[in-house]
Amino acid sequence: MSNTDINKDNDLCANCGKGEENSKSLKACTACKLVKYCNRECQIAHRPQHKKECKRRAAELHDEKLFKEGKSEDCPICMVRLPSLGTGCVYMQCCGKVICRGCTHAVQSRPISKRSLEPKCPFCRIPAPTSDEEIINRYKKRADLNDPIGLSELGRMYKEGGFGLPPHNYVKALKFYHRAGELGFSRAYYNIGTAYDQGRGVERDEKKALHYYELAAIGGDVRARHNLGCMEVEAGNMDKALRHFMIAVKGGCNDTLETIRKMVTFGLATKDDYTKALKSHQEYLDEIRSDQRDKAAAADINYKYY
Repeated sequence: MSNTDINKDNDLCANCGKGEENSKSLKACTACKLVKYCNRECQIAHRPQHKKECKRRAAELHDEKLFKEGKSEDCPICMVRLPSLGTGCVYMQCCGKVICRGCTHAVQSRPISKRSLEPKCPFCRIPAPTSDEEIINRYKKRADLNDPIGLSELGRMYKEGGFGLPPHNYVKALKFYHRAGELGFSRAYYNIGTAYDQGRGVERDEKKALHYYELAAIGGDVRARHNLGCMEVEAGNMDKALRHFMIAVKGGCNDTLETIRKMVTFGLATKDDYTKALKSHQEYLDEIRSDQRDKAAAADINYKYY
């Protein structure tokens, strides 16, 4: 029986076999969680025996976390699942809520007699900003409150410019993206991954791009998930690529559906894979569709939420 097997049954050090009076003081291997040690010296001494098994289990744990599907969010007004496309939602700088375009359109399209003379937030009813300076100040206020989406949006504004800000300030943009990601906003990590992927504001670094795409995908960002699938295709790992793509298409990524179709054409995926992807994508569309959103899309040809 190996030390690892002994450790699974007893709270013993995997190296020396000794137990602690209080088993809680034994420290588990941080990578694989399979074995425990009474001190750092025992961990180092046992490393040659444990290395191969540790790497295998650590890779399994990583994949379990990576391929777990993220939760979707609902619009706080209509309570229908929010679209994954950014064009299908609006971030309100006043209250920090993300509202679907259907709900904002419903307010804007009311008869004039039923509308307020001053446009207001559909959720908190605070009047809309009237100047670029006020818009920027609202974003900064949300950032001061550690609102992760507000931080990310402020980063986007420094990157893209507008509202009185010059574009391509990648240093500030990345600073806000990192803060937003650390506070749990997965799309911010996608933006950091894109920066490293394209070499914008930082040196191009594929490993760092992969790292941040994975963080974003774990948080539920479908575009990061799509990019991970594309990277796996380039690496020749079709099974992993399809796992990523199936999650991405279920989350509403249109580009992924087209990518799977092309994979079938080149013999990299099966027709059954594409059928499953189509079904998942249709289920997503059914979840996000509403009469209000359809009316908003019909009223604005530049607006898409699916």
